[in-house]
Amino acid sequence: MATTITITGAGGQIGYALLFRIAAGDLLGADEKVRLRLLEIPQGLAAAEGAALELQDGAFSLLDDVEVTDDAATGFDGCNLALLVGARPRGPGMERGDLLAANAGIFGPQGSAIAAAAAADVRVTVVGNPANTNALIAAASADGVPAERFTALTRLDENRARAQLALALDAPVSSIRRVPIWGNHSATQFPDVSHATVDGRPVPTWLEQEFIPRVARRGAEIIEVRGSSSVASAANATIEHTRDWVRGTDDWTSAGVVSHGEYGVPEGLVSSFPVRSVDGEWQIVEGLELSDRARAKVDASVAELVDERETVRALGVL
Repeated sequence: MATTITITGAGGQIGYALLFRIAAGDLLGADEKVRLRLLEIPQGLAAAEGAALELQDGAFSLLDDVEVTDDAATGFDGCNLALLVGARPRGPGMERGDLLAANAGIFGPQGSAIAAAAAADVRVTVVGNPANTNALIAAASADGVPAERFTALTRLDENRARAQLALALDAPVSSIRRVPIWGNHSATQFPDVSHATVDGRPVPTWLEQEFIPRVARRGAEIIEVRGSSSVASAANATIEHTRDWVRGTDDWTSAGVVSHGEYGVPEGLVSSFPVRSVDGEWQIVEGLELSDRARAKVDASVAELVDERETVRALGVL
């Protein structure tokens, strides 16, 4: 039986970068057939339909079916994996509250549609920013679906952190492990090097002063250099996050998951933690020591998440 995968904003650049890798087996493997549901707003349908034609022309042996729609009930029908990529970007003069309100109008209805139409085993990865709070909104709107089925992508931040450490240490990126991201997917995030290793050895702590702001600003740096935001790297991180969720991990990684009070993060927030995937579920790595400085940085990022939640509550969404 094929796995049904729904991609929202499928006509956009990240969606386009995702589609062909998924059809080629990069997400679920070379023996897993997939059905793709490309969900778009009416203005994006033509781009999604063009991508669907290219998928046909790719003659992917794992691709059972492609459907393009602007109807959420159709798009999420029988969905096993939902990749919520499409979101309202921040426009000129737009306050953060305006951005949250605009995205509540997107992710609230999508959460409701997931609850009504998706498969019982649905897993949701929110890519569109502000990802943590968008995941919170979608989960709150998905009556009957466990909140743990909704996650926010912070794997891109972790990948950036590992890559920067590899450059600084002149080491293969594959040798860098255990670099968790804490808090929000924003400039307040805390990339934590205190537990990181290179070939099993501790990473020098002096790297932290330059490393943390560089990782937090990496998205802005890419926009300055290429004139638009990250695309291929975001798609790659989305695939890695979702693949690990389904198949499991052998070590820590990072994901925005619902808090049950771990590390003092208020219950119900979708915050990034160090996690493992076991039997198809994300488990927060507990018992890690945080220095006073690290604790302050985690608390600052979590405070931003609390502020976002209160802003959304004031809109009557939660």
